[in-house]
Amino acid sequence: MSIRVLIADDQALLRGSFAMLVDTAPGLATVGEAATGVEAVELARRERPDVVLMDVRMPEMDGVEATRHICGPEGVPGTRVLILTMFDLDAYVYPALRAGASGFLLKDTRPAELLTAIGVIAAGEALLAPTVTRRLIAGYGPTAPSGEPAPSSGELVGLTDREREVLVLVGKGLSNAEIGARLRVGLPTVKSHVSRLLDKLGARDRVQLVIACYDTGLAAPARPGAGSWR
Repeated sequence: MSIRVLIADDQALLRGSFAMLVDTAPGLATVGEAATGVEAVELARRERPDVVLMDVRMPEMDGVEATRHICGPEGVPGTRVLILTMFDLDAYVYPALRAGASGFLLKDTRPAELLTAIGVIAAGEALLAPTVTRRLIAGYGPTAPSGEPAPSSGELVGLTDREREVLVLVGKGLSNAEIGARLRVGLPTVKSHVSRLLDKLGARDRVQLVIACYDTGLAAPARPGAGSWR
């Protein structure tokens, strides 16, 4: 079965380019193109794509609000959103993740990386661009610019010390394999910890674990240019 992709962008040239890229890739197929956020929501409800490539700035309804309609409680089950944006729109990233997006990429991402990202999102994983997304979440997490109340640290009471440790590493953007190497445990053990974290925190995916990590103050924001930030 092909991964069904909906493309939402207000620029016709970009929509066409993305559609051509998707339709020429094995195992992928475009099921629709939307020029506005309203069209994106309508097409998502009608076509039920596996992945929506969502622009942020669109007329009638922006990509953040469209994502909220698609990924919210009354949204489209099984459809996941991958935000495509420009670096100067980074203030939208955190609200988009809160709205339910499973990750985001910059529009100058290489074609092969975009195709890989679509597969990752369709498989139910979260995609956090290591050089951008972790930095943005660290910077925006404590202030929650979306205006939604941040969860309290009380939500972490039920976590074991090891689960807290794993959550911090997830918040830093480490993969399961990297977490296993850091903690010197096997991959199945890491997956088990992550699964329990998702259940205990009521998180939909790894992106929400990252958000919870910063919202609850378990991880402190990184200073721009510090550590691994590039």
